[in-house]
Amino acid sequence: MNSRPPINPYAALLVGVVFLSFAAIFVRASSAPSTVVAAYRMLFAFALLTPWWWWKHRREIFRLTGRQWGLTLLSGVFLALHFGLWFASLSYTSIASSVVLVTLQPLFAFAGAWIFFGERTRPAALVGAAIAVFGGMVLGWGDLAIGGTALFGDFLALMGAAMVTGYWLTGQYLRQSLSLMTYTYVVYGTAGMLLALAAVAMDQPLAPYPATDWLLFLALALFPTLLGHSILNWSIRWVPATTVSVSILGEPVGASILAAIFFAEVPTLWQWVGGALIVYGVYRFLKKREPM
Repeated sequence: MNSRPPINPYAALLVGVVFLSFAAIFVRASSAPSTVVAAYRMLFAFALLTPWWWWKHRREIFRLTGRQWGLTLLSGVFLALHFGLWFASLSYTSIASSVVLVTLQPLFAFAGAWIFFGERTRPAALVGAAIAVFGGMVLGWGDLAIGGTALFGDFLALMGAAMVTGYWLTGQYLRQSLSLMTYTYVVYGTAGMLLALAAVAMDQPLAPYPATDWLLFLALALFPTLLGHSILNWSIRWVPATTVSVSILGEPVGASILAAIFFAEVPTLWQWVGGALIVYGVYRFLKKREPM
């Protein structure tokens, strides 16, 4: 990883995770279909980035190699699939369980980092990751007894975890040579257009929607995307995708607290236990994070 970041990338990770925690709340509050919500989240973020990208970075796009173009577009496909699957899962299962399962991405990230980057992690850090993953399983355990649509939602969330792992691993490679602005601009734009096409294909109208929905689309673009994903994409230039994936396990803790505040989804005892295990596991992992 490149050295000498201008600010501590691990502190930036924590800030990004806090903003990510708001995503499920905004999605649940919207009356629009999940794919439409995901599409506007990306398209609004793309639009908000356009003035700065055009002023400062537009020439960089002409210097991209064919390989860089292909991988950046692939990253956008991964992100579109992640949001499409995860947002859909929120219609079938609880916020806590959906966020937990989609953030079990370390299971995929460690395998992918080893296969594609030859990256190995210290056993002490892996213990912390295992504790955090186990905490996530404890937090979402209640849905396993519900069955039916809850289990289908859990499956969609798990597939979303696989897709976002591809997104982070691709980003780890590309961010060594691409600026944050150009990388996220192309990725968000690609994901937004794919999700909009998917919504049209599924006969989900792109308009009209109440004013509150448009405000929620904007909030999703500003907070969990530009102040969440973009901060993590900045950090991934200096820290491995595995570290980002484990850090994101803190998202369900924040999302569960917010769900209790806004939707009266009061966490159960087991969800509190799972949340505590996640916090401890992430702390232990970051403390022992140096790769071998």
